[in-house]
Amino acid sequence: MAKRLPWLALVLALLLVSGAIAQSPMMDMVANKVVQKYQQSSCEQLWQERAEKQGGPKPEREQQAVQVLHNDQQMRAAFIDRVAAPIANKMFECGMIP
Repeated sequence: MAKRLPWLALVLALLLVSGAIAQSPMMDMVANKVVQKYQQSSCEQLWQERAEKQGGPKPEREQQAVQVLHNDQQMRAAFIDRVAAPIANKMFECGMIP
């Protein structure tokens, strides 16, 4: 699997460039890509990615994306509504959450 931009950084970049709001085709596209990544990744790939991220500082773009989601409640709610269940299900299947 090719190295990918962290999903939060991708969200930030796409939303800032497009000027998109929470209920938009752009948000839908980004959320769908995040869900698709989890659905298509093996448990081994997810565990490896998780191990690589632990302990290191987050990239600046990812920190900015997190800040945008902290500051925009509507955008955060729309994004989480779209990605939470599929991600949680995959993490449960992989033993990443109880």
